[in-house]
Parts: sequence; C-alpha cells; structure tokens
Amino acid sequence: MLKRTAAMFAAAAVTITAALTLTAGTASAGTATAGPATAPRPAAVHVTLASTIALDDCSASLVRYPNSQAGDQALMLTAGHCFEGGMPSAGQVLQNVPSSRSGTLLDGSGGELGTVQADKLLYATMTNTDISVYELTDTFATLQSEYGVTPLTISAGHPVSGDTIAIPSAYWDRTWSCTLNGFAATVEEDQWTWHDSLRYGRTGCAVIGGSSGSPDVDTSTGQVVGVNNTINENGQKCTLDNPCEVGANGTITYRRGQGYGQETYWITTCLNASRAIDLTVSGCLLPRP
Repeated sequence: MLKRTAAMFAAAAVTITAALTLTAGTASAGTATAGPATAPRPAAVHVTLASTIALDDCSASLVRYPNSQAGDQALMLTAGHCFEGGMPSAGQVLQNVPSSRSGTLLDGSGGELGTVQADKLLYATMTNTDISVYELTDTFATLQSEYGVTPLTISAGHPVSGDTIAIPSAYWDRTWSCTLNGFAATVEEDQWTWHDSLRYGRTGCAVIGGSSGSPDVDTSTGQVVGVNNTINENGQKCTLDNPCEVGANGTITYRRGQGYGQETYWITTCLNASRAIDLTVSGCLLPRP
C-alpha cells in the first residue's frame, strides 16, 4: 500500500529518486505496425490538481456520480486503506460510519482553497477492491459557489487497456502519468486480495507513499476510472507493500516497481434511485459485509 507513514519520511528523497530511475530504465521499445483504420481518439484532457484533496496521510479527490445533482451532498474518494480507523481487515466492509475526516481542497495549480469536512463514511473495504467513499458536510453547489470547483466524475464504464491515465496526488502536489498495461485478474498483498486491478505501465507511474487514494483519471475523458492503490516496492512476493499477481492456474508473478489501481465503476453499479450506495441493487459489484 501507499499510505504515508512517519517511518518513510526520512527516506522520501531517496525513494523518489530510486523509483523514478527504476521505472525510466524499464521502458521497452516496440515496432509500430499498420492496423485497421479506427476513429480518431479525442484530444487528451489536461489533468491538473483541481478538485484533489490532501489528507494527513493519503490523497483523495472531490467526486460525483454520473447522475449526481448540484444539491446532493458532495463526495470524497480515497483508498480503503486510507480509512482513518485503520486498514479494514480482509473480508471487512464498512458502511454508513460517522466520520470527522477532513482534508485540504486544492485548485489546479496545487493552491489551497480551504478545508472540506466529512460527516459520514458511506463505504469502505479492502476486499476485492480498495476504496473509501465519504459524504461531505457541504453540497456540490455550496463548494462550487465558495471555491469555484467542479468535482471529477466517476466513469460508469470499465477502463480500456492502452488508455493513458493521470494520477494527481494532492498529498505530494504532483501528477504521474502512464498507459494502462491491461488488468490483473487477482492481486494479492499480505492478507488482502483484489480483482480486475488496473495494471500501470512501467514508465511514468512510479507512485510513492502518500499518493494512495489519488484518482486514476482517463486523459481521454477526464473521468475517474480508478483509485491509486499500491506498488511493489522491494521486489518481494505478496508481502505488505509488495503486491503480486496470481494467475488462474495459481502461478504467481511479481516485479519491483509494478503499480496498481482499483476500478471505481464498481461504485456506479451499486447506486439506487436515490443515488445512494445500495449493495442490494441487482448487478452491484461491491462486496457486502
């Protein structure tokens, strides 16, 4: 996981340098081949730090569902392991838990706009995925009026391999960017298991502690397709901070510097007519308690 800890602080500069060096050195060259004509891709969206939120140990973002209304309570998205009560155990699901989590809302250049305050944890888990969704005390309309911010929209569709994502981290005031190198059917790290994880390309997304919970933004749409989750830091197998992939036949693969995100369209499969997370909705992909 990429939650920031005090023990990491002294080694931050070394870690950043080593990670960037490692990732830059692992890019592989390929030969372009002609293929069938396709429709031109839309121009890339310039992803900034706008609507990101800095927590005390993680990153987060101000988000909306595809059908959210201006008068709805605003939402904050981060990783499940960033829950202020501690990392949920494997199999644990939290719903509608009172919360006083606060964070600093940033503008596009990383400037501090003000503090946003949660009053409820709507959902959090580290089982099958790694997400937390908070309800804030302000509505979307209030934040728009006070700060001029527009929330990021959570995509309702599955991301596409080869698409470019940006990972803006409010904690670090910086953004990583890479292409999606497919999807990992099963990722394991210590006691936790995640499915259909976003597999980051080897160049550009050497994410670090404190970037956990940052949104994975599709640069072709500007929408959130995932939440930044973890990276294999030391080249170990399936241990804490060293995720591995497990194939259908049980084969385990792992590689230092391989990073992952967890898909967020799962959330949209569980929304009821009132735009609330309802795990009984038909087709809901989020795990139940």
